Amino acid sequence: MSVTATIADMPLPARKERRTGLDAKALLVVPGLLFMLLAFALPVVLLVSESFVGAQGLTLEGYRKVLADDYYIGIIWNSLKLALITTTATLLLGYPAAFALARAKGTIQVVLFALIFLPLTVSIIVKTFGISIMMGRNGFINWLLVNLGLIERPIRLVFSEFNLYFGMVNVFLPFMILPLYSVMRMLDTRLTDAAASLGAGPVYTFTRVTLPLTMPGIIAGVSLVFSISVAAYVTPSLLIGDRFMTMSQVMAKAYLNIRDFQLGASMAVVMLAISTIIVFAASYLARSPTQAR
Repeated sequence: MSVTATIADMPLPARKERRTGLDAKALLVVPGLLFMLLAFALPVVLLVSESFVGAQGLTLEGYRKVLADDYYIGIIWNSLKLALITTTATLLLGYPAAFALARAKGTIQVVLFALIFLPLTVSIIVKTFGISIMMGRNGFINWLLVNLGLIERPIRLVFSEFNLYFGMVNVFLPFMILPLYSVMRMLDTRLTDAAASLGAGPVYTFTRVTLPLTMPGIIAGVSLVFSISVAAYVTPSLLIGDRFMTMSQVMAKAYLNIRDFQLGASMAVVMLAISTIIVFAASYLARSPTQAR
């Protein structure tokens, strides 16, 4: 008997039956999905619907106030400027910090991790009041500037824009470092060594090798910090108050003080739209070249 005939006579393996029913493991997502629908989707739907309802019924008066009044346009710009400066500062400070954390070993890495995670365990209110004390006329910053001879007498730093930006960077810096670190720790150091062995200088190696490979972490960190800083409420309220109004402060005053629910809902929808655009833009930029085709 030939080998061909023997193979032909062998029984074919039974085909696996195609599953047509719902996988039981998929049911594990149901509790979390229901919670998100109740805790996120439903409130957003109610908020959006309330932005179209005024004293006279369905109206766009809330959006007319928010998007056509120079006062509210300035407030939207304040929030965008605050988020942009905070994101830029945290990126410039967080990139080298994440790089050092990814390259550190042993005890040094543990200490660096502790320095990053410990601020996250402290309440934002506690950190904000601590910054206010530090920035006071008798605080550490004024004391340092006077003793270094940079100023003759203490200056007012509390309730200033510098105080606000300093506090925002302090609060949101860990949210930039962690996404950058998650990408940098997987970066193969042999790539930079190979570029150096081929004659590439440090600047060329960084711009052509390191920076492109860490771009997913940059995009993730920028989108995260920008989205949460544009909606910040506690830190701006405590550090500068009404001197620098933001969208979140307008929302709070509309709901709690003047009781203009449509105005607050309309401003909330505008802020939600800005955050959504940032998230979708980041998702598009983070796609790999093969996925983009």
